[in-house]
Amino acid sequence: MHLRRPLLGLCLGIDALTAAALLSEPGEVAIIPSWDIQSSERVGTDLKTLSQPGLDTTTWHGVDSSRFTLMGGLVKAGVYRENGLFFSNALQNFNSSQFKVPWIYRKEFSLNPQPGQHYHLQTHGITSKADIYVNGQEVVTSKSQAGAYVGDAFDITNITKETNALAIQVYPTDYNYDFALGFVDWNPYPPDNGTGVWRNVEVKQTGPVILGPLRVATQANLPIGHSSALITLKTTVTNLGDRDYVVALAGSVSLEGASTTYDLNDTIRVLPKQTVEVALQAAINEPAIWWPKQWGDQPLYKGQLSATANNSFSDKVERTFGIRQVTSELNANNDTVFYVNGYPFQVVGSGYSADIFLRWDSDKFTTQAKLMLDLGHNTVRLEGKNEQPELYDIADRLGLMVLPGWECCDKWEAWKYNEDLAVKAEWTDADYTIANKSMYHEALMQQAHPSILGYLVGSDYWPDDKAAQMYYDSLKAADWQATIVASASERGYPKILGPSGLKMAGPYDWVPPNYWYDVDPAEDRYGAAFGFGSELGAGVGTPEISSLKKFLSDADQQDLWKQPNKGLYHMSTSVSSFYDRKIYNTALWNRLGAPSSLDDYLLKAQILDYEATRAQFEGFAALWNAERPATGIIYWMLNNAWPSLHWNLFDYYLHPAGSYFGAKAGARKEHVAYDYYGKLVYLINRTLDQKGSRTVTVEAIDKNGKALYNTQEVVQTEPNTSKDILDLSSALDSITDVAFLRLFLSDDKNTTLSRNVYWLAKTIDTLDWDNSDWFYTPVTKYANYTALNSLPAANVSVTLATLSRQDGSKAGLGVVVENHSSVPAFFIRLNLVNEDGEDALPVFWSDNYVTLWPHEKLELQVEGEGAASVQVSGKNIRKAEAYL
Repeated sequence: MHLRRPLLGLCLGIDALTAAALLSEPGEVAIIPSWDIQSSERVGTDLKTLSQPGLDTTTWHGVDSSRFTLMGGLVKAGVYRENGLFFSNALQNFNSSQFKVPWIYRKEFSLNPQPGQHYHLQTHGITSKADIYVNGQEVVTSKSQAGAYVGDAFDITNITKETNALAIQVYPTDYNYDFALGFVDWNPYPPDNGTGVWRNVEVKQTGPVILGPLRVATQANLPIGHSSALITLKTTVTNLGDRDYVVALAGSVSLEGASTTYDLNDTIRVLPKQTVEVALQAAINEPAIWWPKQWGDQPLYKGQLSATANNSFSDKVERTFGIRQVTSELNANNDTVFYVNGYPFQVVGSGYSADIFLRWDSDKFTTQAKLMLDLGHNTVRLEGKNEQPELYDIADRLGLMVLPGWECCDKWEAWKYNEDLAVKAEWTDADYTIANKSMYHEALMQQAHPSILGYLVGSDYWPDDKAAQMYYDSLKAADWQATIVASASERGYPKILGPSGLKMAGPYDWVPPNYWYDVDPAEDRYGAAFGFGSELGAGVGTPEISSLKKFLSDADQQDLWKQPNKGLYHMSTSVSSFYDRKIYNTALWNRLGAPSSLDDYLLKAQILDYEATRAQFEGFAALWNAERPATGIIYWMLNNAWPSLHWNLFDYYLHPAGSYFGAKAGARKEHVAYDYYGKLVYLINRTLDQKGSRTVTVEAIDKNGKALYNTQEVVQTEPNTSKDILDLSSALDSITDVAFLRLFLSDDKNTTLSRNVYWLAKTIDTLDWDNSDWFYTPVTKYANYTALNSLPAANVSVTLATLSRQDGSKAGLGVVVENHSSVPAFFIRLNLVNEDGEDALPVFWSDNYVTLWPHEKLELQVEGEGAASVQVSGKNIRKAEAYL
């Protein structure tokens, strides 16, 4: 039996009577720290009653979190278990009907209202829409609080008491009709479609004058050097009262960790109910410049403004910001080139996914960002997953550029000219209003962050002229100083923004490594390494067995190799082109031979994945200075919303495998790379400060260790450039079945900067470009690597040693891998585990999935919590384990 009528408690209860006030002084902002949630089927929809203090909520779900969707909250409350929901196809059988009705979020809190004080309720995003009541009084209806990115502030002064109750009724989300956060075909839809208070709700206390969000504008001379910068702090001053106020504004700008502070002051008169725009400026000599991690340091400044009304402190706002300049332009090929602090910036990154239940974990994202930097990436793209404010703070401090934007394939792109939508609910006047408010809110949140590279106001499709003008005006009103891009594709553009200069031509499924270098003619070479690829990849990212066991049944695991064409729940949705691994598995079977077991399949999958990602990142890096430059690459994707079998560079559990280490090899800052198509060797330099003499050593051997070719060249490298330095066409003519190619790059002190080993067949894969589809290009003849299955056995040893820093603290482990044989040891996998034999995560390896030359010794480093041993396996070596 469902309880239809809410029950009022007879008393407020000890907790409510004795709880400390949520706020204590003007300018303070407090987050609603936790919630009780319940379905309207059980408690009804009488928000006037539900928002009265003292309601009995013993039958509600208490969630100790400030922000969560319904599913996220119910998991947090212990109603459901993540490992149960994610195992095999359990989520497919989940009863989602409970989310077809509104749910209530409720919280009681204490305040200490006094004359002259004002209280404001602030929202930052509720999906899909909400009615909000406080103490039995309506604050806002779902007509205005609609859209996942709409935030607003409401003066609740006249309805606050010492004990207060807040009730928020959230409505079911439909991606086709609501401005929400959808997942398209990335993974199954969450049962609640992301409904809920997914961002924080706050209460702010002020005096009679309130300041709007602080905006920071910076101007610095280019090229960045020993110059000056002009900093402008901007905000609005609103008089909440019915009398004039003389408002004294006091501001400051200071560099974190430095003693110098730049003070700013102004005094204005504000009439009753009037809002005034203010701007205070400071000039800074020799400013500390913020750089992406690959190019420099990340100094941050803090800007602060406070308002005193008639000598009484009333409000304060602050922001952290960095001084840098980001611009972009279209080159002669109509491809976008970004510039950071005046230098051409080749974007190297991948596409991020939020958690399937939109749960935020700052520690997890920090690890993800560190993994990206370890990969050699400099940018993360957010397609419609603008996440929480903390993401941008973390990116600022780590030096990772961010390219946010709106998402594709749902209400956000329901334009008349979008013929790809199964359901197209074209925008109404109300929709334009929601989208405009969304843009302004996100612009205010992001604009001061130095990590912001630009904003994509469209993804697969561009916004119409009305929406584009609206987006542009909102961004400029928020003092947006980064690039504004029409969309992530070439399909079209609005008048005010012009062409995007980005391409979205695939691939999304497996293509061979020579695909990326085969760039002519450009009109039918789709995703090959030219221009700016906004989302593309070979569809790889197979987890290792330790991760697979966490979310696949034994039968699911066997299906991977016994039923290679079967649709798999942990791929994409059942209506997607990526529901199975048919294209991928066809390549694996033809190139590497039919697997003999699950272990054999997974090893071959890692070989395929490593080869695919390395070639993609190397291709774009190598052709940075080509006739038609490769100006940017966003790999599809970085991570998954839930445990997945593809589209990642590390799996859901943060475990890196073949796709990760291939991408890491391909994105080194100084590197030598092999072009499968032209048989050229490229010298790559992605730094701004490294130049001079480099030595490139090239060696080729057959599967038995017999030398086929070797040479050494001394070359000069220049910052931020790439060039071809050797042609190996004739040198590799002697390959009969399979050979290995090793490239070394060292500096003038004989320090190894890059070590790179390829396995090469007699011929490359033959691509059928004329029959390309939007997600892949067919192969008519596969390269034959089956000789790798008959490699002579190699004898490899692994020894471990604890490394220490100069201060005596531990610096991870040193791992020495040595091949004692006269034949190569191919594709050695090293897995760090704890005492229980479980993966030690997160883990950072200097290199992995390595191939050793005969009698070669390689010294690696690894960092991971709780490390006890390293598991060792490979193609032609015995499995072993090395212990600390």
